[in-house]
Amino acid sequence: MAEDSGQERTEDATSKRRQDFREKGQVAQSKEVATAALLTMSMLLWVFYAQQFWGRLEDLYIALLRMMAEFDTTPLSLSNLAWEMGLVMAKLLWPVFLVTLVVGFLSSFLQVGPLFSTKVFQPDLNKFNPIKGMAKFVSKRSAVELLKSLAKIILIAFVAYKTVANEFETALTLSLLDLNQTLIFLGQVAFLVLGKTCGIIILLAVIDFSFSRYEMEQKMKMTKQEVKEEFKETEGDPQLKARIRSVQQEMARKRMMAEVPKADVIVTNPTHLSVAISYQREEMDAPRIVAKGGDHLAFRIREIAKEHKVPIIENKPVARALYKQEVGDEIPEEMFTAVAELLAYVYGLKNR
Repeated sequence: MAEDSGQERTEDATSKRRQDFREKGQVAQSKEVATAALLTMSMLLWVFYAQQFWGRLEDLYIALLRMMAEFDTTPLSLSNLAWEMGLVMAKLLWPVFLVTLVVGFLSSFLQVGPLFSTKVFQPDLNKFNPIKGMAKFVSKRSAVELLKSLAKIILIAFVAYKTVANEFETALTLSLLDLNQTLIFLGQVAFLVLGKTCGIIILLAVIDFSFSRYEMEQKMKMTKQEVKEEFKETEGDPQLKARIRSVQQEMARKRMMAEVPKADVIVTNPTHLSVAISYQREEMDAPRIVAKGGDHLAFRIREIAKEHKVPIIENKPVARALYKQEVGDEIPEEMFTAVAELLAYVYGLKNR
């Protein structure tokens, strides 16, 4: 719509638009964050778990060698051996599986927060469109992803090469060392390469996640017309709301004016205010304001009162004090005496 109207997306996304994007599963998320977290946690796990892992693996190897001397090869024995080997390997590898599962979940959860959307699973025929499918391979996004992947591979390869090259002179002396020392050296070099690789991946993940957030913010931006239309959808059309409010006020005014003929007295100030008071002994604990108005409405109240022969009394202090109350409220306690005098005067006129 923005493209059709020629308007630019210059307005920041509203909370409703952000929520709509989340419901569609469109959130800022970087795959590099998950890769960096998984690689880093795997390296840390290996630091604390490597000795125990290799120790158990060595014990398993020795047990297999001892068992081979007296092993009776039958289908049942091979099946039992495979089962026992599977259990041992499961015990060795369960920390790796657990770390992978937890890190994979947390890396996504910390980026997007709690989110469950079914719209991403809804069938979309556009996904089966071969033309649009081919367009994805030559899109700007695909080009950016390709450049990112190439840059990551080249950078990691360069760092790994420089790290190994720095240890080349030491590697020449490996022929003079025994097997254990050689393995320790190779492990140290591998760990150094892995540590530098983790640092690179973490840096790339921070950059990629920041770019993803920026890209999503640009995608969610709105035109001025879209902001106006969303405001109408959520808050309602201002003109329609004003019209409804006007109709409601008019209906309330008519109901109020219908109570004027039932009033016992109209108190005025006398030029600008009119307050109608009613008191039914059997139904009310105290006199009640049934209508009030200022200026034009005050004169209208007086006209109706005259038509129905409702007494009109001028009393500026009482009129001003009662006008501050709402229609339907009982008069305040401090006004009891003044209003009682007015009602007594009115009742006296009616009796005469």
